[in-house]
Amino acid sequence: MNIPIISSLLDNDFYKFTMQNAVLKLFPNVKVQYKFINRGSHCFPKHFGEILKEILSYMQNLKLTNQERLYLEQYCPCFDSFYLNFLTNYRFDPKEITIIQKYTNIKIYIEGLWSRTILWEVPLLALISELYYKLTYLKHISYEKIIYSTIKKLIQYQNLDVKIGEYGTRRRFSYKVHKIILKILNKKKYTSFIGSSNLHFSKNFSIKPIGTQGHEWIMFHAAKYGFYKANKFAMINWINIYKHKLYNIALSDTYTSPLFFKNFNKKLSNQFEGIRHDSGDPFIFINNTLKHYNKFKINPLNKTIIFSDNLNPNKVANISFFCKKKINTLFCIGTNFTNDVGVPFLNIVIKIINTQYKKNKWIYVVKLSDNKTKSTGDKNMIMLAKKIVKKCLL
Repeated sequence: MNIPIISSLLDNDFYKFTMQNAVLKLFPNVKVQYKFINRGSHCFPKHFGEILKEILSYMQNLKLTNQERLYLEQYCPCFDSFYLNFLTNYRFDPKEITIIQKYTNIKIYIEGLWSRTILWEVPLLALISELYYKLTYLKHISYEKIIYSTIKKLIQYQNLDVKIGEYGTRRRFSYKVHKIILKILNKKKYTSFIGSSNLHFSKNFSIKPIGTQGHEWIMFHAAKYGFYKANKFAMINWINIYKHKLYNIALSDTYTSPLFFKNFNKKLSNQFEGIRHDSGDPFIFINNTLKHYNKFKINPLNKTIIFSDNLNPNKVANISFFCKKKINTLFCIGTNFTNDVGVPFLNIVIKIINTQYKKNKWIYVVKLSDNKTKSTGDKNMIMLAKKIVKKCLL
């Protein structure tokens, strides 16, 4: 069996690098712990953990190449020389990861400086996904069907006259499938496609990467500044780092969107180009977003909602029709592009669970979301967070 490997330091999501840069500038000494969460209760085959450890050992040899650095300098002006020098010297350290397998259950933890460990999540999930399929789905998949299905979706998106992006690195069926998909997406005739979150493929196809920010950015701010002010301080810090060097999109659902909107004041609403929707009913969210902008006399047609929650052509069609002539949209599609090959997709995530910004004091980090099944973290801290959020919204 050919084991899957990550061959480029940039085979990762763009927002991981933008967050890493921000962490380096503002919180260089913060430590964190991440945990692998098997939402789908998938059973992992025998020796899966041992093989994964072997695969991860190769990642310590990855480094930013001169060509990759030149690409970042040209296509990612938000990165200064300080950060690019850091990334040039960066190496993955497999010792930061603990893998425990008991029967078919896998436990994985990541621990270390936030500025270092932040790059593990996406490639680790991609490797877990690809290895799982190599070990459990031995039948041949049809690349012809994958190509046909992808083209069919693209024609649907073209007919809908919507803008789409690709967000599928973390749960891809394989690197090969991911590459095939992006090769099709990047054809000039498909004008709906505006870019990929994957820096490696963006470089290979000479396109500008896309991405916003992850929940962990706001989750840390909750641990440091409290649940009520987490969104506000996270947004202020983000703007202070990037100003107009990045297409700044606010993430709405870390501690429920009602609390987010309460923090999203007029100044921030003007500074951010839009909002990302990642959980909960999209139509309720659209109406609340429109009300929010109208309250501040901000024209919603000058703003964008980025949708990234479990999208497919039918869902995109319904949302785009609802938003037409009300607010701009961008649909960032993950699994439905990179793991729509005829097998059940893995429902797996890696989330930050603890942080240490004061010496020798770990603090629980939790996420609530607009979808109750997506809440993560210590159960008691989740209960406390819910109580605080409820009180803040009274």
